[in-house]
Amino acid sequence: MSHSHRPSGLKQTNKKFKSRHATKGDLKREAKGRVVRISPKAAAKKSLTAAQTRLNRQNHAKQTQANKRHELVASLKLFGGADGAPRIVAVVPLCPDVSAFETVKAMVDSYDGDGEDVPDVGIWRTRADRFKANLQFVLLPYRQLYKTLDACKAADYVVFILSPNTEVDSWGELLLRSLQSQGLPDVVTVLQAKEAPNPKDRHPVLKSLLSFIQFFDPSQSKVHDLSVRSNALNAARALCEGRPNPIRWREGRSYLLAENVEWEHPESSSDGLQDIGTLRVTGVVRGGPISANRLVHLPNYGDFQLEKIVSAPLPRSIKGPTPAMELESTTLHEPNTDDAESLTSRLEPDTMANEQTWPTEEEMRGDGASTTASHLPDAANGTTPKRVKRVPRGTSAYQAAWIVDDDDDEDEDDEYASDEDGEDVSMKVADEGEGSQAETMQQESEEEDLVDAPTEDMDVGSKRSKVEFEDLSMDVENEQHAEWKAARAREQGEKEDLEFPDEIDTPMEIPARERFARYRGLRSFRTSPWDPFENLPLDYSRIFQFEDYEKTKRNVKRRAGDEGVQPGTRVTLHIKNVPKTCAESYDPKAPFVLFSLWEYEHKQTVLHFTVQRNTEYDGTVRSKDPLILTVGPRRFKVNPIYSQHLRGGGKGHNNVHKFERYLRHGQTSVASVYGPACFGKVPCMLLRENEEDGQTPHLVASGTFLSPNTKRIIAKRIVLTGHPFKVHRKVATIRFMFFNPHDVAYFKPVELHTKLGRTGHIQESLGTHGYFKAHFDKPLSQMDTVCMRLYKRVFPKWSEMYVPPGAVQAEKKQGGEDEKME
Repeated sequence: MSHSHRPSGLKQTNKKFKSRHATKGDLKREAKGRVVRISPKAAAKKSLTAAQTRLNRQNHAKQTQANKRHELVASLKLFGGADGAPRIVAVVPLCPDVSAFETVKAMVDSYDGDGEDVPDVGIWRTRADRFKANLQFVLLPYRQLYKTLDACKAADYVVFILSPNTEVDSWGELLLRSLQSQGLPDVVTVLQAKEAPNPKDRHPVLKSLLSFIQFFDPSQSKVHDLSVRSNALNAARALCEGRPNPIRWREGRSYLLAENVEWEHPESSSDGLQDIGTLRVTGVVRGGPISANRLVHLPNYGDFQLEKIVSAPLPRSIKGPTPAMELESTTLHEPNTDDAESLTSRLEPDTMANEQTWPTEEEMRGDGASTTASHLPDAANGTTPKRVKRVPRGTSAYQAAWIVDDDDDEDEDDEYASDEDGEDVSMKVADEGEGSQAETMQQESEEEDLVDAPTEDMDVGSKRSKVEFEDLSMDVENEQHAEWKAARAREQGEKEDLEFPDEIDTPMEIPARERFARYRGLRSFRTSPWDPFENLPLDYSRIFQFEDYEKTKRNVKRRAGDEGVQPGTRVTLHIKNVPKTCAESYDPKAPFVLFSLWEYEHKQTVLHFTVQRNTEYDGTVRSKDPLILTVGPRRFKVNPIYSQHLRGGGKGHNNVHKFERYLRHGQTSVASVYGPACFGKVPCMLLRENEEDGQTPHLVASGTFLSPNTKRIIAKRIVLTGHPFKVHRKVATIRFMFFNPHDVAYFKPVELHTKLGRTGHIQESLGTHGYFKAHFDKPLSQMDTVCMRLYKRVFPKWSEMYVPPGAVQAEKKQGGEDEKME
């Protein structure tokens, strides 16, 4: 028997030869007369020889290397030389058992051996001759959040101090996440120990701390142990010889870390402004050029104008026994009256623009009101409106007089009360004369005496318990009940809104056409037109609007780099009309950072930020909750409203965006507030105050500035629901959506929809209880729910400047100009 293999699909198949279009004739027939045009660059490249191509590559690499070298020299030019600007180093302890003083002393001793002059807390400037660099250390205390954030805004480097024995607590993690959101400079991480750790335990500790700090800053590659002199020297070398990476939002913005602050009272000021004077701040200009035509922002006090900018060079030492020579100060820049920025941040609305009447002579004299009031006649008998009470069915007029209304907020127009059978019962109780009222009061007092008087059958224990119990006053009871109700609604509100989004119950005591008068129905939320200038609030007449924001931003950045004093210059800024309390509250041990504002950054407008919830914050964040907004160098008290963020950040077809009642995890939302304009991708943070500890707020969300679009429409949606009472294929009788026929007629043009995807319209009203007949596009299920969507535009609340706990703020006084930050 011969042997044979089973057939399988593993046989080898060779690739066929591509013989199609192999000849020139086939190619011509396929082209059909088209001629392929070769670009000039491709033709030139094709004509080059191999040697020429190699020379071009070498020349391109040489140019790239020269450009990088030029950028490096330009970035280090600011710090070069004996008179160069110092590198600002913020020393931040993250644990309670470490100190900034010991850290700076260890680094200075490693290269100089003279660290005795280091202060415990504050700003200290030194010269590292070994590295030919100037350093300006900002030694920060532990658990001072806002001071640390302000210092890191102006810092070139941040030194984080860790402990080998104590873990970083919740405050340290809050600080690290806040610095991430604000913009973190270059980081150097060090380990401070009172004594050198055991060599066996040293490596695991450093490895664990490196893993921790890399979670917040992945660029970290080493933790320097300061107990080893060589590691302390390497940490100091990283500060002196490194090139600090720029922070994006600080590029082009001029700022200054104050070295000295003085206040003087001008002689020309009047006696009524004794607390207003000139503040002189000395420091080195950083970032971009600073101009006297632009405003400057003082922390906790707002924006001010510059009087002039004066040079303040350091004294130079001359060779030989001659002492240091003081250089004369010269005026570097003064404001131009035509180009100087004003302190007007808001427009004054013209409330009399639509007034068409002219006051009479009596109104101009001011006696019209009293004259009119004196001639008012008394009300005739029987014309007083009757009081309406909701009483049980079958109650007589005498029994109704004993019923006390507990609901003070009940609407006066509600005359109907429904019993369990659904029948309408109403009873009108007329006001009686003085005799009947006195008789009623006497009966009430007798009944109270009967109720309060103990009977003979009551034992002693019951009497004692009755005496010991004391009712609270109605005001206290109402206040506690409101607090309990608000806390319960806050806990359950977010969960209910997630399960039943935007659904609300139609009130029975108020007609729906009055309760929802400001709402409208939209055929399509995405494409229906909505006029952005319709029914605007009064606040919109106080803000500014950009005609072309992107074009304005480019022009502002271009003008900011063309004028002013260049960075690296030590100057003294003369700031006018500053309250005296600003200088009195200045602490040399705390950082005082001054930022110069770009043009138009003092004007109030509508700001929109893209924000995301902090994953570690579990509290409820509702729209219009009071929060602290940190954007760039400023902090505000805001009540933001949230809306949906479209994919790609576009406006959509009609620039209408859905209002969100809660800021939820896992999604990007847009927070809208009133505030001063800003330019660029400026980072922002939303903090919530902690009543127990003012220096440990809750980080709610973080994000970036989006745009100052005043035409962005934020539409709040509500959904009224009804129940199908009777269903006959596509026609159904709906109830519980409205409770009177007038509301049905008012909302008849609005389209209906169901949770199972049906759409329909109201046909006619049925009866007097708010039932109506509706027709749908497909057969309706008895278990379905009929919904009606209504929309109205919402606006944010006005904001004001935030002052951290412990800081002092005073109102600025300037005649006729609105300079308060709100």
